[in-house]
Amino acid sequence: MPINIPKNLPAGEKLRQEKIFVMEEDRARTQQIRPLNILVCNLMPEKEKTELQLLRLLGNTPLQTNVTFLNTATYASRNVSKSHLDTFYKTFNEIKHRRFDGMIITGAPVERMEFEDVNYWEEITEIMDWAKINVTSCMYICWGAQAALYHHFNIGKFELPRKCSGIYSHVITDLTVDLVRGFSDEYVAPHSRHTSVSIDDVRSHPDLRLLSYSEEAGPFIIQSKDTKHIMITGHLEYDATTLADEYIRDVEKGEPVDIPVNYFPNNDPSKTPKNTWRAHSHLLFYNWLNYYVYQETPYDWHFVDDMIEYHI
Repeated sequence: MPINIPKNLPAGEKLRQEKIFVMEEDRARTQQIRPLNILVCNLMPEKEKTELQLLRLLGNTPLQTNVTFLNTATYASRNVSKSHLDTFYKTFNEIKHRRFDGMIITGAPVERMEFEDVNYWEEITEIMDWAKINVTSCMYICWGAQAALYHHFNIGKFELPRKCSGIYSHVITDLTVDLVRGFSDEYVAPHSRHTSVSIDDVRSHPDLRLLSYSEEAGPFIIQSKDTKHIMITGHLEYDATTLADEYIRDVEKGEPVDIPVNYFPNNDPSKTPKNTWRAHSHLLFYNWLNYYVYQETPYDWHFVDDMIEYHI
């Protein structure tokens, strides 16, 4: 089934070239079905790249999805044109009256800051609180995962001695959980961050389940026991060259960064890296959309509102 995107979104043509089934809004409105409505709060600086990465994964399932992009009102993005934001993004005030089946909050380049010092922290916490009632299931990526762990579960982050960057091996703690259904016993995934969370804090929290971790990179896939919150501390959505682009950017800035581990062939940055995590990226998003969104979300949100009003 297709993913429904705004007309003329730049990612659309690239998705078509990759044979991802996309449908623009005008055509989608003629379909006599109930598509899933997914909200993407995109906090990454290069928004168009992140749009493409996430749409590629959301569009490769049998479920038809409508995607709404959300941008912060309290911070003006500098790496994307205002016209792109005005055309393809909404602010929270514009969508908070709606219900969504799923929501994704991406990473953000603010991980070294205290959460309360981030200038859009109050806005993000308002969105996360709103989502408790208005969204069936939320997925949080990298800094988004740390923000959710801090806000919802009071688990803080700590700075690493060196940036965690590269492709790391992970294991699954329970293969019977729907989110990791079909995963290999051991698989690889990208990480790119300066901070982490304590694996012991996650394991000991009564409302959380640690589903996957890396001996080197720490906790990776964390799920709340009510399945409303899915925290992914790495970047399964990354393209093959994303870590290379980040490494080159950091080197040009003069930052003391190491070559991403297990990434470049022969550890040589002049060689083109391969995507060795693609299958599990698609599997994770497929499982989330199917088991945690589609299977759980109400067909008619108005019926839920009526039931809440009745019980009140």
